Amino acid sequence: MIDVTPSVFDASLSRSGDSGIDSFVDRHAPDVAYTYYGAGKVALRDGLAGLVEPGENVLVPAYLSPAVVEPFHELGLESRFYAIESTLAPDFDDLEQRLDDDTVAIVSVNYFGFPQPGLERIASLADEHDCYHVDDNAHAPLSVDEGTLLGTVGDLGITTLRKLLPVPDGAVLYCADDEVREAFDPSPLAGPADRVGAADCRYVASSVAETVLGASPSLHRSVEAFLADGADDPSSVDPEARFEAGKAPMSRLSKAVADAAEPDAIRAARRENFRTWRRVLDDRDDVTPLYDRLPDGISPYEFPVRADEPAGFQSELADCGVVGAHSWPILRESVHGNEAYETANRLSEEVVTLPVHQGIEPSAIEAVGDRLEH
Repeated sequence: MIDVTPSVFDASLSRSGDSGIDSFVDRHAPDVAYTYYGAGKVALRDGLAGLVEPGENVLVPAYLSPAVVEPFHELGLESRFYAIESTLAPDFDDLEQRLDDDTVAIVSVNYFGFPQPGLERIASLADEHDCYHVDDNAHAPLSVDEGTLLGTVGDLGITTLRKLLPVPDGAVLYCADDEVREAFDPSPLAGPADRVGAADCRYVASSVAETVLGASPSLHRSVEAFLADGADDPSSVDPEARFEAGKAPMSRLSKAVADAAEPDAIRAARRENFRTWRRVLDDRDDVTPLYDRLPDGISPYEFPVRADEPAGFQSELADCGVVGAHSWPILRESVHGNEAYETANRLSEEVVTLPVHQGIEPSAIEAVGDRLEH
């Protein structure tokens, strides 16, 4: 069975060699200041707090999970969604129409671990209009694009360790611009917690439960189906509650796992699993990979495809032992069904993501491919 996330008990961590997230960031972005947080949204709020005034606005891609804009709202900012192209690049005509004198930031998103197309043009627009470029790199903590660590492309950026490692939380705020660094005043939520907390214990306990469920694919699928009930309906998501739930320092467990991780080995494993999915699905006419190639340095978050019949494909995967393949994302209610964001809505229905994390052996993906053929 292939699960959607790695287990804390997977043999993907080691304290030997050049290990740890700190070491990786220092190697690839030596001139960028960074701070750990429990959640990327809280990190983003702190990073912007000293730079903005209530009543200003932030431009955000419409193809995005609903809670991402909550830190802007807490700061008194208006979030304006801009349309995207099918390549995931901004629709620049739409974006520029939404820019005005009160625009304080433009957010780019590195989807699925890949740099968003058009990053240079976004940076140029931000400079031209004297606003900040926020590099939302939640999906790609270990992705390096042509020598630049994603998340550090803008004036400030975030990345999310929970999407990379078997941890309950964890994020990084990057302050790449001198003005951003000088204005940054970390809240009490910055940094790791002082002691092991209840959340750490609950996470380890849940990992044990996942291991037990893994022995019974049918039971695991039943639990997943129960937990996912209503998940495709934007009204079932409470973005504000999700933001509030993330207001805690990075857990001690998460920091310990981040310090022990082997980033290069993790990235290599994810890349190999990405390539394996590409091979096993290559002959299917009803499934189209979202990315034609895997550039050097990129650490994929998942393997996204556009499926002609997404629900049927997900069911087929589940029958073959892939637990947790899902459509992405649930859209903000103001975007969901809005004709102005036709491409974002279509992609949210068609895109199915498959796990590539370091806890998966390529042979397991190949076995799924064999079952899919039969």
